[in-house]
Amino acid sequence: MADIVTNPKARRDYEVLETFEAGIVLHGTEVKTLRAGKAQISDAFALVQKDEAFLHNAHIDEYTFGNRQNHVPKAVRKLLLHKSEIRKLASYAAQKGHAIFPLSFFWKNNKVKVLLAIGRGKAEYDKRQDMREKESDREMKRVTMHRLKGR
Repeated sequence: MADIVTNPKARRDYEVLETFEAGIVLHGTEVKTLRAGKAQISDAFALVQKDEAFLHNAHIDEYTFGNRQNHVPKAVRKLLLHKSEIRKLASYAAQKGHAIFPLSFFWKNNKVKVLLAIGRGKAEYDKRQDMREKESDREMKRVTMHRLKGR
């Protein structure tokens, strides 16, 4: 599973409750642009409309060697999921404080897939607590490595 592009804000701003692997409908030059890794999904989100899931605000750059049939960078893209997964996404999205957002685009069997997450927004103090925990873990690792190297 080779990541094409990841969402750096996702795990910082949201508590991830569940993840789904979804296909995505892409047109022509979008795949070529993704092969070059020129995309951005930090502001992207998914919505369920009429029993279908769509990815909004995902920016895939125009293909530099494209012609007049180049794709629209911020087009709404359809996500390919089973009906049961779409129903589950819709029920979570209906709850207050929950959001559906992409964690990453990745390759699987030469097809582009999206790792979707359902999350609940973190409060500011939760984010600070996570940063403190990460910092203390780094400090512990640094100290143990220093002791191991000192022997």
